[in-house]
Amino acid sequence: MIQFKPSVLADVETIVPMMQEFYAIDNYPINIEVSKALLQEFISSENLGQSWLILSDSEIVGYIILTFIFSFEYQGKIAFLDELYLTKKMRGKGLGTKALEFIQSESQKLSLKLIYLEVEQHNEKAQKLYFASRFELHNRKLMKYKIK
Repeated sequence: MIQFKPSVLADVETIVPMMQEFYAIDNYPINIEVSKALLQEFISSENLGQSWLILSDSEIVGYIILTFIFSFEYQGKIAFLDELYLTKKMRGKGLGTKALEFIQSESQKLSLKLIYLEVEQHNEKAQKLYFASRFELHNRKLMKYKIK
């Protein structure tokens, strides 16, 4: 049975090692201590977003982080699906679909207007998952400005 448990501060030590595995997939750098502090701050402030552990038969097999943004264009609160991670042994078993169904259901409860997400160009499996869950390509290019 699949369950989604809201993250609490005690879960930081469980989530950050999974973050490390997630970031390693695309060789993203991660500072463990900074990530722990950020996750503690995030979990402590409901205004920043929501996070959940994904459990399969009571075993933790992943996590979800949904961050909040306020948008005048979309007339209210929107979200960014910042991280959706499943352990390697649980991928390809339908859990990603269940996780997205859960997020879509929670988003209605949270009165969100839109969910954004990023996916790597090479990650065709994730792209298929998102398209199958009714996500679509945005007609704009995502840009960034990094504050130094």
